[in-house]
Amino acid sequence: MGNMDMNEVDHFMPIMMRMEEDAESLPLVTHGSAHFLWIKHRNLYLVAMTKKNANAALVYSFLYKMVEVFKEYFKELEEESIRDNFVTVYELMDEVMDFGFPQTTDSKILQEYITQQGHKLDVGAPRPPATVTNAVSWRSEGIKYRKNEVFMDVIESVNLLVSATGSVLRSEIVGSIKLKVVLSGMPELRLGLNDKVLFEITGREKCKTVELEDVKFHQCVRLSRFENDRTISFIPPDGESELMSYRLNTTVSGTHTLTHTQTHTLSHTHTYACTHLLCPMLTFFLLSSPLFSVCQVKPLIWIESVIEKFSHSRVEIKVKARSQFKSRSTANNVAIMVPVPSDADSPKFKTSTGSCKYLPEKSVVQWNIKSFPGGKEYMMRAHFGLPSVESTELEGRRPITVNFEIPYFTVSGIQVRYLKIIEKSGYEALPWVRYITQSGDYQLRTN
Repeated sequence: MGNMDMNEVDHFMPIMMRMEEDAESLPLVTHGSAHFLWIKHRNLYLVAMTKKNANAALVYSFLYKMVEVFKEYFKELEEESIRDNFVTVYELMDEVMDFGFPQTTDSKILQEYITQQGHKLDVGAPRPPATVTNAVSWRSEGIKYRKNEVFMDVIESVNLLVSATGSVLRSEIVGSIKLKVVLSGMPELRLGLNDKVLFEITGREKCKTVELEDVKFHQCVRLSRFENDRTISFIPPDGESELMSYRLNTTVSGTHTLTHTQTHTLSHTHTYACTHLLCPMLTFFLLSSPLFSVCQVKPLIWIESVIEKFSHSRVEIKVKARSQFKSRSTANNVAIMVPVPSDADSPKFKTSTGSCKYLPEKSVVQWNIKSFPGGKEYMMRAHFGLPSVESTELEGRRPITVNFEIPYFTVSGIQVRYLKIIEKSGYEALPWVRYITQSGDYQLRTN
């Protein structure tokens, strides 16, 4: 940006070496009139140079997007993969930026005409698809399928941190809506959610609603229409993509103990079976809601533990797990990780359900419960021997962590009210919607 002399980049590494000696770390460094904005991925530095007052957020988004593009091509981004694919790297750099302005960064579109076999003599030079210059750069024209379907996953991760006294220190829900699109032509999709702002505009305040925060959309969403009438209208990318992500803060200000927590209404609609979608985020726009909401949610799985350590002889652990969601839902593949002293041995277990195993490399007991229905309570007891000579090193008190997944359920109460598919040829298409709640960073501290 700003007619940079390419030799300026030679000053970057000496600056970084001086910063490392001085134990400094700055995301932006300067040499004369040149500014270096950089990120580090493994053993590689990705550096952008500018002389102008550039949009730093745009520059860093572009650099992280370049990491995603290179990983799509080379599986792993490291020095060796760059050396082995110099030609492809130069072709990609030539396409993703022109005159200092980002262009096409969608790896699916780039892979249509920049291939790792493109330099071979027996392969003709592929022409860039018209998609590159279209207004809809994320979807190619002429796509055809025999059966037209849309699979949608509404996935929510619950992050929780509870103190040893039972106070909720942090509680939030991080959600995302993922798509797998198998549609012919250039369809337009319209998605309706039980959005609080929309229901207030239309005079339906009494309906069950969710107020979303930090909403981030895929670039295909028409932001102007969303701001006007809260309708999520878009022409979707083909295949897998993440349509949007959102966050709900469920931590009540101040010290909030569990005895005063109110249960948030849990509801869902349309529980269809479809393949679990996991896909990377494509180029996005960011839209923050000016409103702030707090919905109070009980921890879905509550753990009470008593760990008694008898000097030079043994340690006894008692753990009680209780599911605090409604009985119509079931948590699957629950794994409760209980920390034990690193020098413990001779484990013995007794459980009311599930199975236990000792993981000495992690110094934890893993209690596995394959199916944990709502409103149930289970117990686990563990007994370990300790060496007669006590270690002089003091061990930190690690928290209990919990992993789980609850299908057909959203803790926030978000609902897909409708998903309309409009295409000029008028074909019929089937929308499938599935809801999943899973554990994120879910920790409960111990005494």
